[in-house]
Amino acid sequence: MIPFSILDLATISEGHSLASALEQTRNTAIAAEKAGYHRYWLAEHHGMRSVASSATSVLLSHIGAHTQRIRIGSGGVMLPNHSPLVIAEQYGTLAELYPGRVDLGLGRAPGTDMTTARALRRQMNDSVDSYPNDIVELQRYLSDQEQPVLAIPGQGTNVPLWLLGSSLYSAELASYLGLPYAFASHFAPDDLIPAMQVYRDGFRPSEQQESPYAMAGVMVVLADTDDEAQRLFTSVQQKFRQMRTGENTPMPAPIDTMEGVWSESEKAMVNHILRYAMVGTPESVKPKLTQFIEQTGIDELIVSIPIHDPDARLHCLTQLAELRNSL
Repeated sequence: MIPFSILDLATISEGHSLASALEQTRNTAIAAEKAGYHRYWLAEHHGMRSVASSATSVLLSHIGAHTQRIRIGSGGVMLPNHSPLVIAEQYGTLAELYPGRVDLGLGRAPGTDMTTARALRRQMNDSVDSYPNDIVELQRYLSDQEQPVLAIPGQGTNVPLWLLGSSLYSAELASYLGLPYAFASHFAPDDLIPAMQVYRDGFRPSEQQESPYAMAGVMVVLADTDDEAQRLFTSVQQKFRQMRTGENTPMPAPIDTMEGVWSESEKAMVNHILRYAMVGTPESVKPKLTQFIEQTGIDELIVSIPIHDPDARLHCLTQLAELRNSL
């Protein structure tokens, strides 16, 4: 069976503190390592009251210090927000602290609203248009090459890069650069199959990667009964409804039903975005999960667990590990 990995946002849940969100992220990473997950990635987002992973490299160092074997990394760093040199130094430092365990996943979206993006970048001008060049520059800083500008730490660490995306653009770029590719199908399902085809068909071997390696994301909400799983799932359904209403809150507590909470158009929008969500008991989810892996032909699955309650989240993580072992 292919490796399973975890994508975390250090979720800040309604009724819980930011400090407790960071504590739960640490505990989840420890549990993920114990359960045999391959990677533990954190995503860079800014200005969101439900996400505590904005200082991604700092939090990854905390995770690395409390684990021994599981790979840790970004899923991803939004490179246009940063200088490539700064990212090389940050992830070069992580690579020296936790050798052989660090991944650097890259994306080109801001991971926030445009006002916050301007505050991050200071100058917006060509930051997105220069994304391919920034990736190559970052690779040079992490390589063994001698050059006028040195990343110390960073140089010689050769931290493996991944490209993340939800479009054909990112698939084409990953194939052109010969890098592993992760598709964000957990919230952007439309181009999943075409992107995988484009990536594999156009792949050019590189020093880092001889053959294509593809990962895709799904949301998973498992519980002891289908009804309980559906109730837990209402937290993320409420959260994605907020995309239309413009609300910015911590992860909502689950509710018994979404009826009367969302309109028909909101329901259709959320159901479409979350169409690859796996919700139910391990037994009821198993066929859908198997079909997803077979249909996409992915080499690795990365899972987001958008559950409000920390104990329920850990229970889901354990159930999913057991389900993986049964496939």
